[in-house]
Amino acid sequence: MNISNITFENNVFLAPMAGVTDLDFRCICKEMGCGLVYTEMVSAKALFYGSENTKELLKIDSKETPVAVQIFGNDPLIMAKVVEHFNNDEKICIIDINMGCPAPKIVKNGEGSALMTDADLAFKIVKEVSKASIKPVTVKIRKGFKRDENVAVDFAKRMEEAGAKAVTIHGRTREQMYEGKADWDIIRCVKENLVVPVIGNGDIFSPEDAEAMINITHCDAVMVARGSLGNPWIFRQIIQKLKGEPITYPSDREKLDLCIKHYKMAMENYNEDKAVREMRKHIAWYVKGIKNCTEIKNKINMEKSSLEVIKVLEEYKSTL
Repeated sequence: MNISNITFENNVFLAPMAGVTDLDFRCICKEMGCGLVYTEMVSAKALFYGSENTKELLKIDSKETPVAVQIFGNDPLIMAKVVEHFNNDEKICIIDINMGCPAPKIVKNGEGSALMTDADLAFKIVKEVSKASIKPVTVKIRKGFKRDENVAVDFAKRMEEAGAKAVTIHGRTREQMYEGKADWDIIRCVKENLVVPVIGNGDIFSPEDAEAMINITHCDAVMVARGSLGNPWIFRQIIQKLKGEPITYPSDREKLDLCIKHYKMAMENYNEDKAVREMRKHIAWYVKGIKNCTEIKNKINMEKSSLEVIKVLEEYKSTL
């Protein structure tokens, strides 16, 4: 799998997800075989004005390389200026521009999927960022903005013309958010009309889903988002499926082992209060479907000490 001059180990990628794809989670997904990990999306404007909190989102470990940085914004010149700072960072291989985020606060600012209503501005952004970056510039889009809209093919062609070296498409419109089923047909249509690689995104929750998306759309790579929550094994499983190998699934104890490992990583990278808060959602995802998981989640959500949480998880594991 290639994007421009960069070759990836495989074509199974981790989607950028706000509040999820931090350094710890990316490293775990990489260990599970993920071909490319993405940072949480970062505000170009916040980076431009030196926001320390935003810089925290860009912590990268050599164990997770290659890494794509995803930025969002609506000012072509600010976005171009910001990406110049990534040019000399060898850990970063791709600059991805978010034009698909449906979050109201992002859309309200004319960013994320709001850019799909202004193809001329989107074109200028990709053109300016491509001129400023020595890394390949890619774009993530949706099917359209309004619920029944389908503008992805024409929009994607313009992004390619502006300099995008790959396009990721989520098969829903902005107004759909994450409702209903993703339209894989539009991924196929975009693939048929572009020269650059197309990455398919939307409703990949199993190895079978990934194989089906590739067969139906002929996309060059698949991007896993919600299907990886509490289930980073999905990357290994998809790779096994695509290679025709037996698929291996984790036991409940293995799920708890990785959950505890993830928690200890968070303890090293965050202060105590943040580690406790950030890991609550991850624990809920890891233990989903395991016996007595509701009782354990409720107990952990009351804890304010990382060591106590680890103790609860270890005791829970011993009962499985």
